[in-house]
Amino acid sequence: QVQLVESGGGLVQPGGSLRLQCARSGSIPSTYVKAWYRQAPGKQREWVADIANSGYTKYADSVKGRFTISRDHAKNTIYLQMNSLKPEDTAVYYCKVADNWGQGTQVTVSS
Repeated sequence: QVQLVESGGGLVQPGGSLRLQCARSGSIPSTYVKAWYRQAPGKQREWVADIANSGYTKYADSVKGRFTISRDHAKNTIYLQMNSLKPEDTAVYYCKVADNWGQGTQVTVSS
């Protein structure tokens, strides 16, 4: 059984940075794309970024140039480095691998 556990969220001022982590337990083929999503209050969950097994990355236009997705196969961990954070980045952030979701970690950007 695959489990994903996110961490690293918190309260940060505009312009600040956070690094989210998503630790995976359980076996899953490495070929699956690993992704981050987010859901702001009153809004639908939206895709943020993903990384393929090849290392190829894609980003939503709203975060391009500010966020970086990466992964460490040895640690079974996915990361999301978030820089130049804006209040509109406030959301619960989720990682997703295949059909598996984590429980989410809250990110709040506010002064």
